[in-house]
Amino acid sequence: MTPDKPLLDIPEDYQLGLRVSEEGTVISVGDGIIWVQGLPSAMMDEVLELEDGSRALVFLLDPEKLGAIVLEQKATLSSGISARRSGRRLDIHTGDSLLGRVLDPLGQPLDGQPAPANGERGLLEVPSPPILNRDFVSRPLYTGNRIIDSQIPIGKGQRQLIVGDSGLGKTSLAIDCILRQQSEDVICIYVSVGQTRSNVATVIETLREHDALSYTTLVVAEANELCGCRYLAPFAGCVIAEHWMQKGRDTLIIYDDLTQHAQAYRELSLLLHRPPGREAYPGDIFYLHSRLLERSTVLAPQYGGGSMTALPVVETNRGKFPRIFPPT
Repeated sequence: MTPDKPLLDIPEDYQLGLRVSEEGTVISVGDGIIWVQGLPSAMMDEVLELEDGSRALVFLLDPEKLGAIVLEQKATLSSGISARRSGRRLDIHTGDSLLGRVLDPLGQPLDGQPAPANGERGLLEVPSPPILNRDFVSRPLYTGNRIIDSQIPIGKGQRQLIVGDSGLGKTSLAIDCILRQQSEDVICIYVSVGQTRSNVATVIETLREHDALSYTTLVVAEANELCGCRYLAPFAGCVIAEHWMQKGRDTLIIYDDLTQHAQAYRELSLLLHRPPGREAYPGDIFYLHSRLLERSTVLAPQYGGGSMTALPVVETNRGKFPRIFPPT
């Protein structure tokens, strides 16, 4: 009597593996955010893969559900579709292939050219360099403005705020700084947050006329973009500049402007039911910007020796409100 023959002839060296993953359900969609149930192990800043092919970024953890920023909103995105953990954090392409390009905060091209070549990738959220990895600010970065360069010079690796009312020429001053770096071997990154398309087109045309696009990368999140994209734009520009800094290059990054970025963060926070603070801004808005600007520094020679100089732009509202009392 012969033993029964197995139904499947499986080789002995074949190992059967099972892949277990959590799956949640989108219960609400609106205003650039989604609410998801059923992902108890999801982590902050983790990318979620949705059933329709779009992605979302975990932004709020709650005992019963989690809130996520929509990164790619499609017409098929609706409540009831499934969401899975990816186990990855958000990253974008970095490297010399980005020079002269206009990108969105996710690294997708906006200039009609092919997508950047596959190369190194960098995480949008990383800790700032520790103090032992830094060096002293000792070399000047010339802005092209004689008053600034002679009276309040800026050093490579410094963080210098450009603040003023609307229409005072803050963007013009920042663009002049980029044009001045043409003969200084400094790579420039211009981050536009919440600006109109006409203003962005003017900046691009100015850089093109003065042959400054060859050493400049533009990260653009227009005013009509999702609030999540406007929130991620400064971090995307920062990681692009960090790549060159770690390679020993000098970089200049301009955030135009952080007032629009703070408003996008406030919009996200209120939609996700975070407690509002002064003027409805979350209490950690200052920590958010300090965490971003602390990544600009000068690295010690043993850690690359590069530098990243940050020029954040902030708009004040002094001229927008009428005076209650006449000036004395």
